[in-house]
Amino acid sequence: MTNKAHQNRAPGFGGFLGRLRAMITKEFKQMRRDRMTFAIMIGVPVMQIMLFGFAINLDPRHLPTAVALADHGPMGRSVVAAMQTSRYFKVTRQVGTGAELEPLLQSGEVQFGVEIPPDFSRRIARGDTATLLLLADDTDPAAVGGAVGAIDTIVRQGVNRELRGALAMRRDTSTPIVDVVVHRRYNPANETDKVIVPGLLGVILFLSLSINTGLAVTRERERGTMELLLSMPVSPFEIMIGKIVPYITVGAMQSAIVLLSAMWLFDVPMLGSPLLLLAAIALFVVAVLTIGYLISTVARTQLQAMQMTIFFFLPNLLLSGFAFPFRGMPDWAQMIGEVLPLTHFVRLMRGVMLKGAEFASLWQDFAALAAFTAVIVVIGLLRFRRTLD
Repeated sequence: MTNKAHQNRAPGFGGFLGRLRAMITKEFKQMRRDRMTFAIMIGVPVMQIMLFGFAINLDPRHLPTAVALADHGPMGRSVVAAMQTSRYFKVTRQVGTGAELEPLLQSGEVQFGVEIPPDFSRRIARGDTATLLLLADDTDPAAVGGAVGAIDTIVRQGVNRELRGALAMRRDTSTPIVDVVVHRRYNPANETDKVIVPGLLGVILFLSLSINTGLAVTRERERGTMELLLSMPVSPFEIMIGKIVPYITVGAMQSAIVLLSAMWLFDVPMLGSPLLLLAAIALFVVAVLTIGYLISTVARTQLQAMQMTIFFFLPNLLLSGFAFPFRGMPDWAQMIGEVLPLTHFVRLMRGVMLKGAEFASLWQDFAALAAFTAVIVVIGLLRFRRTLD
């Protein structure tokens, strides 16, 4: 009885193994035919390893610093030299007055501004307490935290180099040598939400609009309506505009929701021009929509379009300065970040809302976004024509 039951079950089990083997073989063949999806599946973890392992740095070093050195005595020069040799500051500009530091901070050219008054060396020589002013661009709190914490030690080391002989004998050790005054500009309370929320608008717009636009053409192709669309007397440029314009309305609605929430729920200030802010949002929305359209001309299926969008979104998220300090990244990562649209949009949003910056300070980011959009439009149109052929 047992042998007979085993014989009856064996063919069924053998059939199960055969069907399972056939299904696995079919899926491997399908994966081999869909090379783009397979490449993205391998490319995403490789990209994440490279970016998190080599590009992301939560303790930035050698941050650009402007110095207004009104005191040309030995103490002032020694403090500047100590900052230059430290691991946190890199003196890239020397200006004549403290008033010249603010435009450099507002434009983002430097992360710190240091003002050393004309009586700095004289007060130390008399045994009095000298004052040094450190201005920090706190729109990126993670970038300035380490440097602000180390500035007292760096200044003291610089002064001690010159505090020898009679100067050291006359020094009253009960009073501090230098009083370092730190002004955190644009985010004085060091509140993270004030910095995150303006950039969050770019993340939301990028992800939602690029995915939906990326599905626009591939959806037509999968549904079989592309032939009907191509039979109409419309040019590739007109098709692109027709696919993009409806999503501009969606982008406007999303922008209004995020901006109102930022100001009402998180008390994010609006120090700059609302028109300049709207111009930045409009330019970024168009840039993101053209990215989605280009992806839709390359992808053959909606799944591929979504995968390609995520693949392009990840470096924007990680290298834009939204989530991690931009100046903490190595030079090669910063070069990549400068090409990405989200980098410039984050700077524009923080510049207008938190710094009250004007167009003169932000024109380079506007120009970079416009140039990126123009290049993507040309590539998208050429790619669409090639698809038609």
